[in-house]
Amino acid sequence: MSKPLLAIASLALAVPMGAQAQDSVDTAEDNYNMVIIYGDDECPESTDDQIVVCARKAENERYRIPENLRFSDSPENQSWAERVERFEMAGAFGSMSCSPTGSGGFTGCTQEMINAAYADKANDAGIRFGEIIAAERAKRLATIDEDAAAEQERVEMIEREYMERLERERAAEVPGEEALPQPESAAEPR
Repeated sequence: MSKPLLAIASLALAVPMGAQAQDSVDTAEDNYNMVIIYGDDECPESTDDQIVVCARKAENERYRIPENLRFSDSPENQSWAERVERFEMAGAFGSMSCSPTGSGGFTGCTQEMINAAYADKANDAGIRFGEIIAAERAKRLATIDEDAAAEQERVEMIEREYMERLERERAAEVPGEEALPQPESAAEPR
């Protein structure tokens, strides 16, 4: 409703509308800015002539396709690979095809099952884990010679220190060794 019609309606009903009616009319004309912010981003401040409304989403949603477009079946959201695949299947009949139409249409079904099995095997999680394990094993084996040489050097150093300590202990005098009487030889007369 426009402002003059609203004023006439209020006079006709004889109900005072005053400032409250004026505020409700003004808010209908306010300018709104709806903003989506991500993570810890700050919401822009509202100004006198514009109200800012912020919707906060998680940081990991920042560069994703909007949710309403992710799972849409509309033709605009279909990949070119799917469109081309549909064209490839348009005339797939006859020999070596897996279709009930055409002469020998059944002959390609076995090949199609074999191709599907190989595709499943190529995408199997166990194979990918095997590749990761093989890469990690190769990385460790690349440093095994260096690690073995370092360990050998450490062991040899410990052995040298042990042998040096034994030699020092053998060369050192035993406390109280001078106090013991020397054995007398039997040839000396008493």
